[in-house]
Amino acid sequence: MGGGFRVLNLVRPFLWFLPEVQSGERKVPLKEKVIYTVVSLFIFLVCSQLPLYGMHSVTGADPLYWMRAILASNRGTVMELGITPIVTSGLVMQLLAGSKIIQVDDNVREDRALLNGAQKLLGILIAFGQAVAYVLSGMYGSVSQLGVGIAILIIVQLGFAGIIVLCLDELLQKGYGLGSGISLFTATNICESVFWKAFSPATFNTGRGAKFEGAVIALFHLLITRTDKVGALREAFYRQNLPNVTNLLATVLIILIVIYFQGFRVVLPVRSKNARGQQGSYPIKLFYTSNMPIILQSALVSNLFFISQFLYRKFSGNFLVNLLGKWQESEYSGQFVPVDGLAYYVTAPSSLATWHGLFYIAFILSACALLSKMWIEVSGSSARDVAKQLKEQQMVMPGHRDSNLHTELNRYIPTAAAFGGICIGALTVLADSMGAIGSGTGILLAVTIIYQYFETYEKEKASELGLFGF
Repeated sequence: MGGGFRVLNLVRPFLWFLPEVQSGERKVPLKEKVIYTVVSLFIFLVCSQLPLYGMHSVTGADPLYWMRAILASNRGTVMELGITPIVTSGLVMQLLAGSKIIQVDDNVREDRALLNGAQKLLGILIAFGQAVAYVLSGMYGSVSQLGVGIAILIIVQLGFAGIIVLCLDELLQKGYGLGSGISLFTATNICESVFWKAFSPATFNTGRGAKFEGAVIALFHLLITRTDKVGALREAFYRQNLPNVTNLLATVLIILIVIYFQGFRVVLPVRSKNARGQQGSYPIKLFYTSNMPIILQSALVSNLFFISQFLYRKFSGNFLVNLLGKWQESEYSGQFVPVDGLAYYVTAPSSLATWHGLFYIAFILSACALLSKMWIEVSGSSARDVAKQLKEQQMVMPGHRDSNLHTELNRYIPTAAAFGGICIGALTVLADSMGAIGSGTGILLAVTIIYQYFETYEKEKASELGLFGF
């Protein structure tokens, strides 16, 4: 093909040593898919609790503190990188393929294998590259304290953990499990974070005695130990610097709103050209691109935070570095928080009725809308791509000619993508302003992913029942 394809051909020599999960020769039963999914999740959870061997300390500020739950990472463990290598490599390859910088024919098996290999190779390089950056930045102690041997060992641990995540994601996506590794690990991490902040038995000494971290446990503890029940309720609902019951109720409200919006869709009727009487439908959901806009926005902001913190520690007097972000250690959490610059303005503010709040709202809404529209173009779900798929399946829309199929789909799909992205951004802002546990981004991701898993499970179940005639 063209010059772009020759660039993709450079991956061919590396295919022989890249880890690969072979596609199944038979349809995997639903029970086996559930088992594979649970085992994959178990491996991920074990890696999330397995401390890195050889690290000196992780007592300093956490540069990825803001994005831990969303990136499915756990500080100081072999799962430090989480899903970052997969998300970043997938986004880069989708952009290159969607913008035709590399030429890929989806109908050619070799092209698909090369693209998959290129994405996997890029993911491994990103994993080892990030591991090197983390070690050199002193996240686990200075290299002089660690020693060259231990520093290399930490890099190897992080890199191989990244490969494990890549393999688990491929295992699920190739039909052995349900959904994808990215969705599964992200939703698990967010749900774990919300559950912990609601029911954590850990205590903190705030100067007025020990207080439980978990909002629900703190509520019952205060009601039992305090004679002033009204004051106890007031503290349980509105206490500062620790999760409170108001945060928990806000979380439940946002979850219910997201579930409600999941039902918004336009259903377009389609029928088969060849099989007379065979009717079908093509649903276009309000959340047409699902949670991808918020995942991409989160990945973008997390990279900005990491780069900005790293540069500010080294070159805090530089004008351009300060323009990117100024950072200061929080008295309460000990984490570095942005106090000025671009990093500060893309962080959720304490009040939306400020210039910071207005900029944050505009950034979230516009970023989610633009990323959502961009995603349909690079992921093969645009009106043009859907029209092509329907034509290949010999499906037509009643009352419309084949030539009008793209035009008709174009009335709905770009609008659903952009407006759905805006709605996701607005829900994120609303959740953050209400103080929902786990951040608005995290809650949206968790709910949309769990809803997708529910739909996938129901489809698999229906398909299996239909197949075997039960």
